[in-house]
Amino acid sequence: MQRTRLAGPFVLGVEPFRDTPSFVRTKWGMTLMTLLRPASPNLHVYSHHALIAHKLAWLRDRRTQPAQFGQLLKEISLMLLSYATANLPSREVPVITPVGPTVQRVLAKRVGFAPILRAGAGMIPAAHELIPGAPIWYLGLYRDEATLQPVRYYDKLQGYPPVDIALILDPMLATGGSACVAAARLKEKGVETVTFVGLIAAPEGVALLSREHPDVEIYVADVDERLNERGYIVPGLGDAGDRQNATGADDPTGDPFIPEPEAVL
Repeated sequence: MQRTRLAGPFVLGVEPFRDTPSFVRTKWGMTLMTLLRPASPNLHVYSHHALIAHKLAWLRDRRTQPAQFGQLLKEISLMLLSYATANLPSREVPVITPVGPTVQRVLAKRVGFAPILRAGAGMIPAAHELIPGAPIWYLGLYRDEATLQPVRYYDKLQGYPPVDIALILDPMLATGGSACVAAARLKEKGVETVTFVGLIAAPEGVALLSREHPDVEIYVADVDERLNERGYIVPGLGDAGDRQNATGADDPTGDPFIPEPEAVL
């Protein structure tokens, strides 16, 4: 397809699955397609997928309660993981059906998942459902609120059995620091292919991960506007860890008699 290149690190394009425009909400409640976002040949965005967009809108809503949030996180993750695993290496094997023999394809490499705690844990049910029995390599990373730099607090990878392909799981690709640390750690462990799967990304996070690890494919449901001064994605969905674990100060109560303030867009 034809692309128009602009000055600076941006690409204008509407190729399906790559350079798909993300959406931002205006004060009139309408949606406008944003054609400018950081260029990355390994970025796959699925904001054009009707069902993903529908579930993501529900996930973003501040009134969505933790149980619903967790279920939506699983459902969107399952769809994104199906895309991220579509081109895994395979090999042919003989199979005998009730009607007769045939040759089919099965996975040829060892596949594992590396959720970044704590928010990434909410994507594990989808990973288990997609590839039952696949190794889960937990990586504990949190962001220092003062420096916005990742801090590693849990890492048992050294004792785990090897895998050939690892998919990093984290709902948010914000600054990109944690994803970069995770990718580097997986490569140190000997993983041949590393992929990132998340729900929402910021342009800054995409740019950093693409620059530090240009071989890592990135699969997300949407790319939002920017990061705020606290390193949160705008408009984003808030703290994904708090929202799925009911640990946020402003978690919805579920009380139908508490009126919802009118949203300011």
